[in-house]
Amino acid sequence: MEEGRGRWCGVSVAEDFVRSACRLGPVPQVAEIRLHLADDVIGLWQRAEDEFTADQPPPFWAFAWPGGQALARYVLDHPGLVAARSVLDLGSGSGLVAIAAAKAGAATVIASEVDPLAVAAIGLNAQANGVPAPAVVGDVLDSDGAGADVVLAGDVWYSRPLAERMLGFLDRAVAGGASVLAGDIGRAFLPRDRFRVLDASDIPVMAGLEDSGVKRTMVLEPIPEAPR
Repeated sequence: MEEGRGRWCGVSVAEDFVRSACRLGPVPQVAEIRLHLADDVIGLWQRAEDEFTADQPPPFWAFAWPGGQALARYVLDHPGLVAARSVLDLGSGSGLVAIAAAKAGAATVIASEVDPLAVAAIGLNAQANGVPAPAVVGDVLDSDGAGADVVLAGDVWYSRPLAERMLGFLDRAVAGGASVLAGDIGRAFLPRDRFRVLDASDIPVMAGLEDSGVKRTMVLEPIPEAPR
């Protein structure tokens, strides 16, 4: 990696990138929350690769994905789910769900995220919404729930390997006493038979993110495995 480029440049460089690449505005289904959002998926990804690394992960942090919007809306409408409890937000991205949990009165919020640009976006977005920036940890999927009372997972079922790890983690979290909620549009790798639907709504999505302009999006809770 060239000196002065990439994720070794520090938080300030990442924050400057987020500010320059995105505009701060309200989230369509969660108007109480403002995020730094981008308008161009491919253009932003290419710019991130040019300015950081050639293998830069997709900029999931720059968009309000439908599962995250549904989950954030549900948390704000049902604050008792998280109030005075410790919350872990998996695959936090922009920090939308983590910020919703903080606004709903969570005692502590931890965001699990591996992309340094996302970490910068989470901090900036928390600041824009007047809530404390959540502590950010990396990949926690090999743990048992990180001691959280509530685990939230919006839009995390993108691939089979990730789905398998995610389901194992959520099973361990439930076994440890955590409440778990997920938000998703019913992606191919979501294990539908392991979840019950708590709520569903039609959420408009930006062109280029999904295969249609509106997605039926669910808030789900896991069905505990039967004892063997």
